[in-house]
Amino acid sequence: MIQLTNLSLRRGHKILFEEASLSIHPGQKVGLTGANGTGKSSLFALLMNQLHADQGDCSVPKHWQIAHVKQETPALEQSALDYVLDGDVVFRQVEQKMATATEAEQHEKLGELYAEMESIGGYAAHAKAGRLLHGLGFAVGEELKSVKSFSGGWRMRLNLAQALMCPSDLLLLDEPTNHLDLEAVVWLQDWLKRYEGTLVLISHDRDFLDGVVKHILHIEHEKLTLYTGNYSAFEKTRMERLALQQAMFEKQQKHIAHMQSYVDRFRYKASKAKQAQSRLKALERMDTIAAAQVENPFHFEFYPCQNLRHQIVELEHADIAYGEHKIFKDLNFSVTAGARIGLLGRNGAGKSTLIKAMSGEKELQKGVLKTAKDLHIGYFAQHQLEQLDLNSSCIEHVIQLDKDATEQSIKNFLGGFGFQGEKADSPIAPFSGGEKARLALALIVYQKPDLLLLDEPTNHLDLNMRDAISFALQSYEGAVILVSHDKHMLNSVIDEMVYIDRGQIHPFDGDLDEYQGFIKAQIKQAEAEENQENNIVPINKKQDHKANKAAKNRLQKLEKLIDQHTQKLVDVTAQLGSDEMYLPENALDLQQCMNRSQKLKSELDDYEAEWLELSEQLED
Repeated sequence: MIQLTNLSLRRGHKILFEEASLSIHPGQKVGLTGANGTGKSSLFALLMNQLHADQGDCSVPKHWQIAHVKQETPALEQSALDYVLDGDVVFRQVEQKMATATEAEQHEKLGELYAEMESIGGYAAHAKAGRLLHGLGFAVGEELKSVKSFSGGWRMRLNLAQALMCPSDLLLLDEPTNHLDLEAVVWLQDWLKRYEGTLVLISHDRDFLDGVVKHILHIEHEKLTLYTGNYSAFEKTRMERLALQQAMFEKQQKHIAHMQSYVDRFRYKASKAKQAQSRLKALERMDTIAAAQVENPFHFEFYPCQNLRHQIVELEHADIAYGEHKIFKDLNFSVTAGARIGLLGRNGAGKSTLIKAMSGEKELQKGVLKTAKDLHIGYFAQHQLEQLDLNSSCIEHVIQLDKDATEQSIKNFLGGFGFQGEKADSPIAPFSGGEKARLALALIVYQKPDLLLLDEPTNHLDLNMRDAISFALQSYEGAVILVSHDKHMLNSVIDEMVYIDRGQIHPFDGDLDEYQGFIKAQIKQAEAEENQENNIVPINKKQDHKANKAAKNRLQKLEKLIDQHTQKLVDVTAQLGSDEMYLPENALDLQQCMNRSQKLKSELDDYEAEWLELSEQLED
């Protein structure tokens, strides 16, 4: 297990946390939360032995395989599939040994390696890598494209797939949903639920945390506190703890005031001086209770809208393309004042392209974009961060928008977004991604928009800032078009949902959970229609019979393997249920037994998934 003992960690002169002691047991799924800059990423570096504690000890079992997501992806000629397969180092090592043995015609050695490949599940590795890529939103056929052909966001998905490919004991994920759409987020959530190793997850998506973790490790006021339960349970427990702390603080303050009053009154009176001195010493020895701090550091509101006409944006018979690919054809879509629309659709459907067209940033191939007179549009997308001037301060960015504003009024405004003191006056070059996103949002708010076009506005933002945005949007008078993978944000802000499918926009009356099942059905239907349009001819009966026979044989073999593994798992579980197994002298046997259990479960999952896939093929 992971053991922290009296652990203290600093970065420079700043104390991140001190005297932390806690244990994370094998198989536990833990959400690591806290405001930006409190030390979450530093704790990850500590677990990976990239940092060392200033005091105390951080112990991770030496034999554990640790998987984490790389932050950089080189522009490789290597295919996406091969890049993901590199995540399974053991598989690659055995694969290389097999190639060497084959070339040297070492048949006996090759036989041993075939058995080793079978034991590590290597023959299913390509299928597993393909499932990871498709689950994270890569289209069929894209797994063969080179890594360098993908954009930065898609390369981060490749890094995530590579980390998931690694047969790990400990998986460290830092904001894994930042570059995913809603469909991929739901798929990842399901995958992590089935993950049998130990998971430590940094995320600011409360619905995602609720769906995955069973513990919350929270960093606050230089302390690490481990809570049992998901994020919602943590919030409730933390509020109860803070309420109790505040009550104790207020009670102590009354007690201190009473004692201080006695000291002030009688310390110079001879008959009472001894008692007064005793109380004064008691005050000096007293461990003071801090006041509970529960306020959100971010607080802002949108200005009243200047243009609240009924219809503010309208697309008429619009053709819109992304590159050479036409996404929308003859599209009619309008937005009325006060509308709150969640824009849904599977990856590549055209959500971001539509928002760019509505903002006027993307030119229509055909058709007309109509906007209300003097309409102010606030458009947020990730590339807005790249347009910030790194050499300018937050204050200078606002002055560019309003040269008549006083410096004090600008400082008051920026304070609501967490930019105070030197932070408001300094160049933004060293700012984190979250701080730049906050500044980009602040600049949009300052311009008093009548229509907000928000494309994944919560990427890189912590929970406090996400809450502040949600609260501000709830009282915002204007219209909102929102694309987000954050279900909590969508549920808090939108009144209606529409989805994009094959170049058209359709209303959706269900909730977000119903949407997930709906979109899967849409994908299956689209694939069937595409096959029909392309006149794909079924294989002849002889080929069909031969393929079916091979599939049935494999199905029978899989059924035997599933039965064998199920029985072996029952036996191993019985061993783990034995009291003797947990005696100190049996520690090695216990670890081997747990490893065996994890391996059997993993192989059983693969066999069952393959059995289900073959069954569906035969049924079709």
